[in-house]
Amino acid sequence: MAFMVKHMIGGQLKDLTGGLGEEKPEGEKSEAAAKGMTQEEFEQYQQQLAEEKMERDASFAQKKAERATIRSHFREKYRLPKSELDETQIQAADKDVELPTELAKMIAEDNQEEEQKQSVLGQLANIQNVDVDQLKDKAQATFEDLKQSAEKCEVM
Repeated sequence: MAFMVKHMIGGQLKDLTGGLGEEKPEGEKSEAAAKGMTQEEFEQYQQQLAEEKMERDASFAQKKAERATIRSHFREKYRLPKSELDETQIQAADKDVELPTELAKMIAEDNQEEEQKQSVLGQLANIQNVDVDQLKDKAQATFEDLKQSAEKCEVM
């Protein structure tokens, strides 16, 4: 009902005044007024939002570059083809990107385990029903026997 009265009387009043002192309808308020702020506060708020977005974007780019570094490390380790996407993500990061310390420790441990597995004793340990300690003892005993026989040898 109020809308109808305002519409009927408001339109006639505008005609009488000639549109002087025209106010914005309530639906056309500025964004600052709609949020209950002054224009200056609203501009500061917008600037703060823009700065936070830039920080989030930089952080996201850094994380993407770290992930790309990890992927490229594993590609090198397993001799897989390189990815152009990973290289561009690494280059897009502003800072130097390195492997995270925890991952670097894990990789170092894996490398040590692989070196042990690649050694002769590591290969023997992989064979079933082989007691590595017993083999070591036999090898030591054989070595000591050879030493003793070499001492007794008249030629030497």
